Amino acid sequence: MTVATASAPGAGRTVRDFTASIVVFLVAMPLCMGIAIASGVPPEKGLLTGIIGGIVVGMLAGSPLQVSGPAAGLAVLVFELVRDKGISALGPILVLAGVIQCVAGLLKLGGWFRAISPAVVHGMLAGIGVLIVVGQFHVLFDAKPLASGLENLAAMPGRLLGLDPNDVSATELAFAIGLLTIAIMLAWEKWRPASMRLVPGALLGVVAATALAYFAGLNVTRVDVPSNILKAVTAPDSGFLAKILDPSIYATALAIAFIASAETLLSAAAVDKMHNGPRSDFDKELRAQGVGNLLCGLAGSLPMTGVIVRSSANVQAGAVSRLSTILHGVWILGFVALLPWLLREIPMAALGGILVVTGWRLVSLSHVTHLFHRYGVLPALIWVATLVTVVTEDLLTGVLVGLGLSLLELLPHVRKLGLSMDERHDGDRSHIALQGTAMFILLPKLARMLEALPHDRALTLDFRRVSAVDHTCAEAINDWLQRRRAAGMRIDIAGHGARLRGLVA
Repeated sequence: MTVATASAPGAGRTVRDFTASIVVFLVAMPLCMGIAIASGVPPEKGLLTGIIGGIVVGMLAGSPLQVSGPAAGLAVLVFELVRDKGISALGPILVLAGVIQCVAGLLKLGGWFRAISPAVVHGMLAGIGVLIVVGQFHVLFDAKPLASGLENLAAMPGRLLGLDPNDVSATELAFAIGLLTIAIMLAWEKWRPASMRLVPGALLGVVAATALAYFAGLNVTRVDVPSNILKAVTAPDSGFLAKILDPSIYATALAIAFIASAETLLSAAAVDKMHNGPRSDFDKELRAQGVGNLLCGLAGSLPMTGVIVRSSANVQAGAVSRLSTILHGVWILGFVALLPWLLREIPMAALGGILVVTGWRLVSLSHVTHLFHRYGVLPALIWVATLVTVVTEDLLTGVLVGLGLSLLELLPHVRKLGLSMDERHDGDRSHIALQGTAMFILLPKLARMLEALPHDRALTLDFRRVSAVDHTCAEAINDWLQRRRAAGMRIDIAGHGARLRGLVA
């Protein structure tokens, strides 16, 4: 679905941004708290990141319709960090990660993150999804997740077998609350009326679970947030600088910067496909995320990324400018400042239910089947290997394994790497002939070539002198083709054949 965003008059644009900001706020509130809990930190830390991501990053963003906040994609890494080094290490690590992102944006490295294999990124997200599901499964029982994904997985049968319907206690009640939340989310998204399509299922699930727990007086664990949001801010202490200078945290800071940047820029590219307004400036977006994570580090909150669920809700709700993103941060701030007592009535199991659904959706089997049918065995193998390594080892090792396997696509062509373009313009049609190999390390160059092509004339794109296209470049070319064709441009492909399998003719 592509939404028009550029034609609304001034007053109309403001109204559309205002209403969209309410929708995004309703989507963001339960996710901010749930992701914080999945990260092993108090829920107010996630709300603080949502406020910074909305107000500060919203003002600076290079992708004006993208929404930033705490992301499920970093929850597992933060959980392990807090478990191993303590929550006090999170601030210095985020400051370093933010600085790395700012420097990367200043060096104009944003385009390089798009060169990461989609198989690696989606395999990483699928692995994170599995870890979130098996971890938050225990929160459904008012219990805490165990130390590793494999331990959580092994303990799942015991949780279920420990239920006793003849002796209903807090555990059984919490599990019922969690199941109710999941059932409402899934049922609403399947059967909701078209007139209410913007009402988020997660919100309805939390409201129903909270109302049941409150009016029935259920003895289940509830969210614990401070009465004053300023109490969530953990200012740097006297040991903060010493921690920043500790070399043992540099690898973790680099990992967070890398994963947060990749997720942000892939999300920004996806948001660009949803509307026909201004395109994202990836380097500017990277700098804005760096500032946001630096501030999150100084405030002692969670790391942030651009997040696709809240961003797509923003576009679908009719947002036309960054005002919507900024206002959603204002609404979060206002809600936690004025109504903290209401947040303290939310059952923890309800937030666990939201995260179980969120995690499951990250495990997109349709993506790996798409990779296999269109590009063959190797990309699907990269996806599986990344997923399995993330679950059995850790997030960084999984990404490194995926990136290492991606090099296998490059090896047969390493001696003839290079890509050039010949242009010829005849009347109202352009003829573009590419020559060389389109491999992922050349994707930034390929993207610049394609984006520089004129929009106002028909185009013949000739691949007859291209010896190979890997799946990363093929996905990027297909995205470009679909976007240009959706804008009304006529594009014909020459040289489309078995060796260029995966390109849309």
